Amino acid sequence: MNYILFDDYARNQLLPLTFMRPVADMRVGILTIREKWEKYLDEKTSTLTEEYLNVKYPIVKGEHNILINGSVLPNPTLVEEIKNLKAGEALVSDDVIIALQVDAKDLDKIGEGDTGGIKEVGTQSEIMRISYAWEIVAQNARAIEDDFDLITKGRKSAAIPEGVMAIGDRIFIEEGADIGHASLNSKTGAVYIGKNATVMEGSLLRGPVALGENATVKMQTVIYGGTTIGPYCKVGGEIENSILFSYANKPHGGYLGSSVIAEWCNLAAGTNTSNLNNNYKNVKAWCYTKERFVDTGLQFLGLIMGDHSKSGIDTMFNTGTVVGISSNLYGAGYHRNYVSSFIWGSTAGYQGYDIKRAIDVAEIVYKRRNKEFDEVEKAILKEVYHLTYHNSRI
Repeated sequence: MNYILFDDYARNQLLPLTFMRPVADMRVGILTIREKWEKYLDEKTSTLTEEYLNVKYPIVKGEHNILINGSVLPNPTLVEEIKNLKAGEALVSDDVIIALQVDAKDLDKIGEGDTGGIKEVGTQSEIMRISYAWEIVAQNARAIEDDFDLITKGRKSAAIPEGVMAIGDRIFIEEGADIGHASLNSKTGAVYIGKNATVMEGSLLRGPVALGENATVKMQTVIYGGTTIGPYCKVGGEIENSILFSYANKPHGGYLGSSVIAEWCNLAAGTNTSNLNNNYKNVKAWCYTKERFVDTGLQFLGLIMGDHSKSGIDTMFNTGTVVGISSNLYGAGYHRNYVSSFIWGSTAGYQGYDIKRAIDVAEIVYKRRNKEFDEVEKAILKEVYHLTYHNSRI
């Protein structure tokens, strides 16, 4: 069977995190949503997404295809239901299509939004779905626990190094990880240390916490539960219930709480986020589809930052701040609660950020990590620039 992960209407509600990727390539827990499905299915997947992302994320069509909603997180019951779908059947929950099986001749019709003739089948599974960016914060602790069980089942952890204070029995260390005299506390949740990751001396990790492959936790860093540090990220200071996708940096002091940071972002020394209103009311955040601030239903929410954006030294972000793609923010005082893409400036004033300058910086940043910001990446960033241009003029 050929499996395809598709973007539905939730994609626009998940902006800015989905400007540069399909929904399924967001990180929730230890793994991305795609990585979860591929582990459960033991199959590779492709993607049905926006046209401008197709070069990097091409769709692979088979004679028989099962399309799976990329915003839905898998579980054993749901996977079994999906595998049992017959041609022309769709698994549905609360009017949301979870999955459907279609033959090659009908696949293009689905891509055009034509689902006529599909027979709906109800699901008996609990559905865990990410429909808004802030829901990653709310669901991440549970997702870490689920991924921990999925990844470590039947496997043995590397030995806990001498001098490490290990508390509890839900600690898993991959081969090649380098852990100094640190504290790993799994009494409150699982602690996962990825392959070749580094945890420097004096650091305190209190689960559920996940550290991705080749990620680095600098000396005396404090990390609280619900936090994912993605592959190749570098972090320091204090972090709580936050998710860094991959190749993002928060290497110095400052507080990051209840936040989602996409790829290639950099938070400079002393950057701080507020994640709780002084009146203790639910946090409101910018919604791209409604073009206004909406009640997130969360009492704790900090910063949601799109790819390639950066902050200067001592930058402050208020509760529920949303920052778009490739914006550079600095200066004293709190920034606006919504800063669109390709913006450069401080609380004293903002201006548009030229796409050529954005590409020049991205090329340098990639090179520092021994990667190439190639023509495919440039084309995607340019398309996002054009998509957001009307919001980038100040």
